[in-house]
Amino acid sequence: MRFDILTLFPDLFTGYLGQSLLKLAIQKGLVEIHLWNLRDWAKGKHKAVDDRPFGGGPGMVIMPDPVYDCVEAVRPQHPEPGEMILLTPAGERLTQGLVKELATKKRLLLLCGRYEGFDERIRLGLRPREISVGDFVCNGGEVPAMTVIDTVIRYVPGVLGDPESVTEESHSEEGRLEYPQYTRPRIFRGMEVPEILLSGNHPAIARWRREQSEARTRERAARHPKHTSEQVTEGQVGHEESAAGTGGGGGEEAGGPEV
Repeated sequence: MRFDILTLFPDLFTGYLGQSLLKLAIQKGLVEIHLWNLRDWAKGKHKAVDDRPFGGGPGMVIMPDPVYDCVEAVRPQHPEPGEMILLTPAGERLTQGLVKELATKKRLLLLCGRYEGFDERIRLGLRPREISVGDFVCNGGEVPAMTVIDTVIRYVPGVLGDPESVTEESHSEEGRLEYPQYTRPRIFRGMEVPEILLSGNHPAIARWRREQSEARTRERAARHPKHTSEQVTEGQVGHEESAAGTGGGGGEEAGGPEV
């Protein structure tokens, strides 16, 4: 499976790509990750990629020109055009079901926002699939992009040592949480491993695990009832020190032109 990451900060992925299952998947040729710096397609002396919003307001907006040029240069570099993903508050929530669907694709292009987000014509013209990873604020789309990669590659054959892992873990069935797990020592600080797990009775263990899974799921539903709070984009970030005082752009670079 191939991922193309379109970002202003490709160096953020350096450590991530060299760790754990993803590193092994890349080494085995099961997963390809390609990083593309949007600034490489910026024009002008200062390679500007953002500008102030028409109509006024705080922060900066990513201009359409470098994004279109980058997409149009990157897409033809592989026979599979792939599906483009834009991280946005207007997008569908990333759930395990959606992860499974994305894992059936041969190629995903992940478009990472910054500052106050993208010029609307990027969404209208390129028509990406819009996805949100949750109701919280990130400095940009890079961490949500890592979340998409991390969840999706688990379904790529050969990435996990035990393919049963994805069928037993939390959310393998929508909303269901995994049962509790134990390993050595048998007794730790007065807490003992449940006797059933030491019995060797596999049908009984399976029943116990299912019961525990259902109990955990009910408990979480009671503690955290579903809510409909407004989603916030991963390409936006509240910035209390912006010039306008509210709702500014991306972190340390908010409020000024990108140079």
